[in-house]
Amino acid sequence: MRPEIKVERRLRRHRRVRKKVFGTPERPRLCVFRSKKQIYAQIIDDTIGHTLVACSSLTPEVREKIKELKEKGEIKNKLDIAYIVGEHLAKKALEKGITKVVFDRGGYKYHGRVKALAEGARKGGLEF
Repeated sequence: MRPEIKVERRLRRHRRVRKKVFGTPERPRLCVFRSKKQIYAQIIDDTIGHTLVACSSLTPEVREKIKELKEKGEIKNKLDIAYIVGEHLAKKALEKGITKVVFDRGGYKYHGRVKALAEGARKGGLEF
């Protein structure tokens, strides 16, 4: 299957999900994007259209933690990195007073790295 078609299908699924998922000030939306190498997540208040908290595998604090854990041999794959991103995002959200979110999987299956990020966020203290 051509890559363009895969992207179009994902975006179609994403639009379908977004019809139902809306972030409010009390319960903002946790949006996930994954590329081949990285994973990105942000918490968005859709009423004003602002990103409240953002985190990715490229965030300096997360990169340092990943580097430390790789040296210890605790990180084996991208699933482990997604889990760490989820935990860090939850920590930053709790600092801003956000405890409940609506999960937007971004048209991806709730599986693999997307699921690992969600589980990390739950362990970090966010409530879905």
